[in-house]
Amino acid sequence: MSLETPTLRSLLAFEDGDVVRLVCAPAAPDTVVTRIAVGLDDLGPRPQHRGSAEGEGVLLLAVGAAPDAGTVREAARRGACAVVLGEVRDSREGAAGEVGDAGDAGEPLTGPVAAARESGIALLARAEGADWAEAAALLRSALSYARAGDGEDADALGGPAAPSLAVLAARVAAQVKGSITIEDTRLRVLAHSATGPGADALRRTVILGGRVPDWRVAELRRSGLLRALWTSEDVIHRPADGDNPERLVVAVRSGREVLGSIWAAADDAALAPDAARYLRTAAGLAAPLLVRERLRESGTAHRREAALRGLLRGLGDRRTHAWSLGLSPDAPCAVVVAERQPGAPADDRALDVLVLEVSAHRPGTGIMREGDRLALLLTGAASAADHEAAVRGVVRDLDAVVSSLPGSAAVWLGVGPVGTPERACLSYERAVLVVRALREREARASAAGRPRPPRHADAAGAGAALEVLRILDAARPVWESGGGPVHDLIRTDLAAGGELVRTLAAYLDAGGDVAEAARRLVVHPNTLRYRLGRVRERYGVDLDDADARLLLTLAVRLATRPPEH
Repeated sequence: MSLETPTLRSLLAFEDGDVVRLVCAPAAPDTVVTRIAVGLDDLGPRPQHRGSAEGEGVLLLAVGAAPDAGTVREAARRGACAVVLGEVRDSREGAAGEVGDAGDAGEPLTGPVAAARESGIALLARAEGADWAEAAALLRSALSYARAGDGEDADALGGPAAPSLAVLAARVAAQVKGSITIEDTRLRVLAHSATGPGADALRRTVILGGRVPDWRVAELRRSGLLRALWTSEDVIHRPADGDNPERLVVAVRSGREVLGSIWAAADDAALAPDAARYLRTAAGLAAPLLVRERLRESGTAHRREAALRGLLRGLGDRRTHAWSLGLSPDAPCAVVVAERQPGAPADDRALDVLVLEVSAHRPGTGIMREGDRLALLLTGAASAADHEAAVRGVVRDLDAVVSSLPGSAAVWLGVGPVGTPERACLSYERAVLVVRALREREARASAAGRPRPPRHADAAGAGAALEVLRILDAARPVWESGGGPVHDLIRTDLAAGGELVRTLAAYLDAGGDVAEAARRLVVHPNTLRYRLGRVRERYGVDLDDADARLLLTLAVRLATRPPEH
């Protein structure tokens, strides 16, 4: 949509939910909003049929009306595209204003959410603590803002004291004697200097397209320049090559966080001898301006983050979350989980580099960061089969990126199955299991002295370990509430340091091979036999009994891994 046709999505991006929040998405993917109405009377007379009313495209604040299905249906009949209620309560809700996962099977909804879905309009709720006047003022301001654009022209004409990115680009171009492009971390062009007749074809393509084309991003990744840009704090020089002129590039940072980059390209003549110095200065001046660009998108970012978290965690209305992310209900999607080795140094940048790589190479990817774990929602391919192949390719590339980072922490990558957005939570859960299986596979390989296995896989690549982990997770509460000789053995030995538990783990993993288990523990085989004898004599656990051995195997597996949260 252009700036002259504001949509519900662009209005919601103006704020982060402090005044109004989306409860139920409309049927239309991008509903146009023409004005804000306050009260049903402000909508005008009822139309004879939908689409003929003056109220078409109006967002209604239902001031003075009951927050029920009748108000929603009446707003729809009068042509409103969205309605804001004072509170939202449905038949399957808990507290007022908290909507459960209406996408799940169960008793049908009968309140305003159901009415909104039947009518095809959006349903919003006024946030607790906000009044109607505040909601009306904010939404009308958002509508004016969307129609007017972002005010960049006013900055360039000397309105605000701080220069715009466009002014900065022009000033730097004059100093470096070349062309300047300022881009964000997704390699979108935010500003550029004037393009002269000597500008190369690549620069013209980037400016006309508004972002670096995919083939160029792939080239930058293969050459290592993109990775060097995100990790280096200095100006990077790229000499002229054929039709490509000399280029300089520097990352723009706020502390350790990368905000974007500034590129300088020679036109008809060489860049100024001190161009690198000017570029470093420009990077410092650009940082607050790029932060401002991010703040302009912060409302959208907050809503997308909340929607992505709800989709991956299976919380709330998944169909509404998918709408907020701009996903069609049947779009193929898969979740990739990247998990860093726990206890990594505070300055480890492996996951940061992955975020930058994904943002640049796949700008539509949903990214959720939680401590040492990164979740990526990948969409885009037309069919599930094509998407599976595309996701496998992305994961191989990401594994190559983190593997090439010197001194970085280990990162495992698990791929969940392809499904629809409403099933993204299942893909996320399976991807987390795959990562756990990969980590345990590597630990066992290390203990056995075998080569390190791959650190990326999907469910098929993880094998039977996935089902074992699911069974262990389900068995843990049963085990922790039980008792008997095996329980006494595990609990007593763990309290004393866990020597017997470690011995049993090595013995069972080695398939009962005493010599191999002793080698893994770096002890004499007779020492291992002595410890196994203590298991029988002291605790009465017979390792030759199949049931006892099975229970002992489960108990040792549970004892040697903490519960997953």
